[in-house]
Amino acid sequence: MSSAADRYNPTRTLVLTVVATIAAVIFLAPFYFVAINSVKIYGDILRNAAAFPRTFQVQNYIIGFRTSNFLRAFGNSLFITSISIVFMVFLGAIAAWRMVRRPHWFSKLLFSLFVVAMVIPFQSVMIPLMRIARMFDLLNSRNGLIVIYLGLGMPFTAFLLHGFARTVPLELEESAYLDGASTIRIFVSIVLPLLKSMLATVTILQAFWIWNDFLLPLLILFDDRLQTIPIAIFGFFGQYTDQWDYALATLMMGITPIVVFFLFMQRFIIRGVIAGSLKG
Repeated sequence: MSSAADRYNPTRTLVLTVVATIAAVIFLAPFYFVAINSVKIYGDILRNAAAFPRTFQVQNYIIGFRTSNFLRAFGNSLFITSISIVFMVFLGAIAAWRMVRRPHWFSKLLFSLFVVAMVIPFQSVMIPLMRIARMFDLLNSRNGLIVIYLGLGMPFTAFLLHGFARTVPLELEESAYLDGASTIRIFVSIVLPLLKSMLATVTILQAFWIWNDFLLPLLILFDDRLQTIPIAIFGFFGQYTDQWDYALATLMMGITPIVVFFLFMQRFIIRGVIAGSLKG
């Protein structure tokens, strides 16, 4: 058996380091452009968007904050994202667990429908979805938007949790049944804790989608008081004006909470990936 020193390949390590560095630069480049241009005057952005700012225009953030009614937009985005994620993850975990523990024809059919729903482009169902939303009075309502997010996000959520739920030991549930635990108690006390890593992964993936989504809030929410952060940023662009300085400052304020949330949750994502690879 070869030792660790024999397996070490300096050339391979150098190549991987260079590739990882290039990938990191490509990934971080958009954040660099947004950050530096959010503190520039409009003219400097047009002259050279890649240049470092000569002076820091902090008032861009102040004007952007006031003009976009950022606190109201932030509250709407936070409410819609958090409520959608709570219901989506909880209901998705229940669906995945029951499909795994009840592998009859209906569970297989339901899982197949989830898989099919994942590959259907949103554009192909957009018009029928708007008609259904109007029929059930879901338009111009944050609650209506949450219901639509649940319907669109449930297939992906259940699909990811389904594979991880198969690794939950059946013996633990059987022992709990013998001890007199109810189905709800088993799900809450045994299944959910064992799914914690994958639940965190699903949470961050769906939170990124809902927080940054532009099209659905634009289609569903008509009232300015209900607009989310992406819609508030869109308000800086019109037919005759493009306020890039204020828009980018507002964008920085909008992406900061979700980036902080990702940094907080990333350790759970890493644990979920490691646990999934070990169990697989």
